[in-house]
Amino acid sequence: MLTFPIKKQWFDMIKSGEKKEEYRELKPFYISRLGALQGQIIDVCLRNGYSSSSPSLIASCEVTTGAGLKAWGAIPGKYYFVLKILSVKRVPKEV
Repeated sequence: MLTFPIKKQWFDMIKSGEKKEEYRELKPFYISRLGALQGQIIDVCLRNGYSSSSPSLIASCEVTTGAGLKAWGAIPGKYYFVLKILSVKRVPKEV
């Protein structure tokens, strides 16, 4: 399962159901991880920080590419890998 660190603002919005997409730049690092997964539905771990004890959630996402929404952190006119959040499957207990 892929794990992506995200800022608290976005983590809280995803956890509440307000934010329905997470964005990753079209750079070699993410192309190697997400490029072959386009069009597929995968489970990802979204973690608020880098520590294994940081708050995290497991989300079922469809991997696509496209422009994101400015309100959700995207730069207008820029294209990204878009992780369309279909459901939040599990919010592990915070340590």
